[in-house]
Amino acid sequence: MDQEKAPPIPKGESAIWENHFRLSAGPGGKRAYETIKVRKLSPALGAEISGVDLRQPLGNQTFQEIHDALVDNQVIFFRDQDISMDQHKAFGRRFGTLHVHPVIPGPEGHPEILMLHSDEKVQYSASAWHSDVSFEKMPNLGAILMARVMPETGGDTEFASMHAAWQGLSDKWRQFLSGLEAEHASEHVFGRPKNENDPRPKSVHPVLRTHPVSGRTGIFVNSVFTTKIIGMKPKESAAVLEFLYRHVETPEFHVRFKWEVNSIAFWDNRSTQHRAIADYFPQTRTMQRVTINGDDVPHYRPH
Repeated sequence: MDQEKAPPIPKGESAIWENHFRLSAGPGGKRAYETIKVRKLSPALGAEISGVDLRQPLGNQTFQEIHDALVDNQVIFFRDQDISMDQHKAFGRRFGTLHVHPVIPGPEGHPEILMLHSDEKVQYSASAWHSDVSFEKMPNLGAILMARVMPETGGDTEFASMHAAWQGLSDKWRQFLSGLEAEHASEHVFGRPKNENDPRPKSVHPVLRTHPVSGRTGIFVNSVFTTKIIGMKPKESAAVLEFLYRHVETPEFHVRFKWEVNSIAFWDNRSTQHRAIADYFPQTRTMQRVTINGDDVPHYRPH
């Protein structure tokens, strides 16, 4: 499909941020930061942000710089941020409305908060590579995860760049995947609905996704929620998806974050996948998360 025939980027918040993002980059695409410090952690993705106190309301310039650092680096990390649940939600709301998980309830009075807890009795760990709630028609923009209780050792989280994964494909593979669509579902993960108020969403998205702000291409299938490629026989679909899942595991596409109490990871769900390393049981690990709703239905615009 020719570039002129590609569907336009949807209008809304993402279109506004796309214009700002491109205009604010300096010569050669490099970005200068005035209110925060950004230290890149790996060639593919990831940066540590310092010079900001997330307990305080963000000024417009600081907010814009954090936003741009997120899009540039795909996942950003903060240290020593002892924020309350309300402050956590306030930070997330600067980037959009907050998501309420369709299956997992939040703490009383905080439906937007998702608590992820593991101990000797409860072992919760999302250890497979995945993109959050990709089964929804409009998957979320990103998530802000904070460490409340950490084990003495272990419990790291890995992040993978879907832009780097796409760039790592041959031209033949890129052409083959262009135009393909995949089904993303939730019932096989969360079980059958208990009642009519217990939804199990399902959606179809392009296998390749154009980031609504940066315009970069990334792979948009994951081993947890993607169930099949539309229009293929089961064996064909399984073979293509298995290749892509193994491809995402390539170490050069990754960054690994070692948590400390009050550390925060903020990832762009439109361009990354992540997984928790389940190496700390029976120690306790408690994480607190807010998720930011997206305003972009996944779409693909060929280069």
